[in-house]
Amino acid sequence: MPLTKNEIRSLLNDIENERVERTISTDNTTKISEAICSFANDIRDTKKPGYFIVGANDDGTLDGMKFSDRDLREYAGLRNTGNILPPPAMMVYKEVFEDGEVAIIEVQPSEDTPVRYKGTIWIRIGARKAEANTEEERILTEKGQAHSSSFDGRPCREATIDDLDIELFKTEYLPKAVSAKALSKDHRTIIQQMASLRLFDTRYNCPTYAGILLLAHNPQYFIPGAYIQYVKFAGTTRATKVIKENKFTGNLVSMLKELEYFIKYSIENKRPEFVSVLREEPRINYPWEAIRELAMNAVMHRAYNGNNSPIKFYEYSNRIEIDNPGNLYGKVNIENFPNETDYRNPNIAEIMANLGYVNRFGSGVNTVSSLLEENQSSPAKFLLGDYTTFKVVVANADAIESSGNLLNNKSTIVVNETGTGYNSGTIGTMRNDDWNDWNDERNNVEHSGDISELVLEQMRLNKRISVKQLSKMFGKSKTTMFRVIEQLKSEGKVKRIGSEKSGNWEVI
Repeated sequence: MPLTKNEIRSLLNDIENERVERTISTDNTTKISEAICSFANDIRDTKKPGYFIVGANDDGTLDGMKFSDRDLREYAGLRNTGNILPPPAMMVYKEVFEDGEVAIIEVQPSEDTPVRYKGTIWIRIGARKAEANTEEERILTEKGQAHSSSFDGRPCREATIDDLDIELFKTEYLPKAVSAKALSKDHRTIIQQMASLRLFDTRYNCPTYAGILLLAHNPQYFIPGAYIQYVKFAGTTRATKVIKENKFTGNLVSMLKELEYFIKYSIENKRPEFVSVLREEPRINYPWEAIRELAMNAVMHRAYNGNNSPIKFYEYSNRIEIDNPGNLYGKVNIENFPNETDYRNPNIAEIMANLGYVNRFGSGVNTVSSLLEENQSSPAKFLLGDYTTFKVVVANADAIESSGNLLNNKSTIVVNETGTGYNSGTIGTMRNDDWNDWNDERNNVEHSGDISELVLEQMRLNKRISVKQLSKMFGKSKTTMFRVIEQLKSEGKVKRIGSEKSGNWEVI
């Protein structure tokens, strides 16, 4: 809960201490970020929030400042810049007094300690900030191990230090995760260094799952589904010929490099498009940066625990589908996606930020939307009807050009199991007819009288799709659709789980 006016006045009248810092500097983002980091680390384990108050002098008097909504958004945005890792929980709000306004940045103690700002650990020692020394870093590391709740922070107790590539850690990851100044004074063992980065658990003397994914010689031995399956099909369904296959395995350092290179040089195709006698413009099927962003987000947000299914990266003649285990997580739901951010794998998110594959947290969908719009592509479609998986579909711009524009609006559409959609620019609704029109156009491209494979595809996309929706989608009567489904059941390709009203389809 935000502080009341009386509580703020009390903090202003008190001396600065380990939970309060004041400033009249409105644009010193380094000072503010260091304070956020120090409050999040909560070295004394007070379990109480810290407050950075902008607009107050050292003696607690107000400086007569005013703060706009844009100012508050900029302060809140410091959490997601990728400089403070892992991102702490914080609120930003303002309070108005007769003698001026104050902006309050309230920071909750983090359980995933130590928290770093640009590779340096900051803590509060009374009324001042300081860089953590070796002993203080050890305390924060052990506190983080004791409170770790995410799967990637848990110990992988069947693994040992010998399962990790130590040289890779020293040469590839450590210099990117810790500032050069801090490393120059660091005389700890490799295990202690990995533990401070949540890659090793000293309580059980074993790597964490984040350490396994980042550094293991064979991560898939411990997490079988931690790979990406790429398949390219000749047509628009899985029943068509497979043109190319690839399996991206190994640790994150090598796998992400290989994946980025593959997307850049194997997915994006350019061809000249006639504009006039004197001018041609390049036509791109998929802007590679958009596909890269979606693939990296799949790696970062997928559910690694209890799921042996890989990330599916399927390329069809008219679209790309990326399907990863685990749907929206934590505070994120269909109503607030993509404007809310939460992290199933905070340590993996930190790793990918340090390696340079994530520039700013929470901006992936908007980045993809902008890149597709610049390429004159249709918006990406996020299919959220199945709670076990997160699927995104990106249309091939060349296929769209030849068969007609699939969607006219230039914003990302989120589709749930009933066809209700949300526009990421201004939240709105996409009518069921719009969704069906898109599918009808795609089905017309098939030039096939047999719709059974297409029905199976829709059932894979939405396990709760109704016969009524299918009949409307394909322009068939409900009787015909029942006959198609019964044929699929008799062939053992699909079965119904649960009742006709509340059950779902299982494609075999």
